This record gives sequence, structure tokens and C-alpha cells, in this order.
Amino acid sequence: MHPGAPAPLPPTPTTKRIPADLPFVVRPSLRKRALLLGVITLFVGLVMACPLGLALSADGDAAVLLVIPVIMLFFALLMGLQLWLISSGGPVLAVGPDGLWIKTRPTRGQAIWLPWAAIDRIYLRRWALEKMLCVKPRDPRAASGLGAFTALDSGMQQAFFGTGFTATANFADRSEDEIMRAVVGYAAGRCRVG
Repeated sequence: MHPGAPAPLPPTPTTKRIPADLPFVVRPSLRKRALLLGVITLFVGLVMACPLGLALSADGDAAVLLVIPVIMLFFALLMGLQLWLISSGGPVLAVGPDGLWIKTRPTRGQAIWLPWAAIDRIYLRRWALEKMLCVKPRDPRAASGLGAFTALDSGMQQAFFGTGFTATANFADRSEDEIMRAVVGYAAGRCRVG
């Protein structure tokens, strides 16, 4: 090893699914997410119905209106796939006295274990309708070696949230306040929260 080079990072434990045996586990809320995606699908249908309705009144061809349910079905299938990807991956966060597990990708994929001593800061950040709990490790190399797809997802999350480790706070099965109280309680001052 070159003198002055940083010490090699010990391998960070990862798993395909977050263990559900920690004291505080957060899962995605299928109901909240389905409501949001359903509203988006209806909005897209309505936005399309107005111009197509005007086109129908101009030329009188009722077949134009058949495009609306076809496009809505397409959007509903995309939203269904999104719901399945998000909800079938298991918990998004698990917190305990020694540290936390957090997903490394927003949908299915792996999760990483970070002890409290390895975490620099935990904070909330909003992007559009999504409010995310963001976990910033002390060593930025903690995200290295997690795979190509994770690196791509992590890079996008890094740009939006300042870290690649995020978990939903407002589309979860627990309230944002409950999540933050658990994080503050278990962190016990070993990292910055807020």
C-alpha cells in the first residue's frame, strides 16, 4: 500500500432483503403508493380526454375516444409494475441499537448495514411528492462495490438527495414522525440527525 493512501475499507455487509428482526422496521406502504399512482393515471387520462374530445367535436369520429382507455390501460400497467417493484422488495429500513439496514436501490435489490459509527448524518429531503430519509456515511467509499445497477441508481440518488442511501418517509407503513423518533432514539447521539 502506498504511504499516505487511505486504509482499505472493510467489506460492508449487504443482503438481498433487509432482515425484519430489528426492533424498528419500515416497509413501503402499498396503499399510499397505489393511491398516488392511481391519481396520476386518472390525471393522464383526463389530460388526454380534453384534446381528444375537442378533436371529436371537430371531425365527429367517435373512434378517437378509444385511444383514451388504451393509453390509460398502458399507464395502469406501468404503475402496476412500479407498485410490484417497490412493494415486493421487502422493508426499506430497519433500525436497531447497533446501526441500521437501508436499501441501496429504490426498488428491488440489496440492502447495506451501516453501524452508527459509520454514519455521518441522517436527514430528510423532499423531491416532488416523495420525502426521503437520507443516510450519509462517513466514508463515501461505503457505496463502492455494490454492483453496476446499484451504482447507477445511487448516482441519481446522490444528485437529488446528497447520498445514495435513502428510504421513503412519507410512503411507508409508519409515519414520518415515528420513523424520525426511532432513528433519533437508536442513534443516541452517535451521528447527526436532522
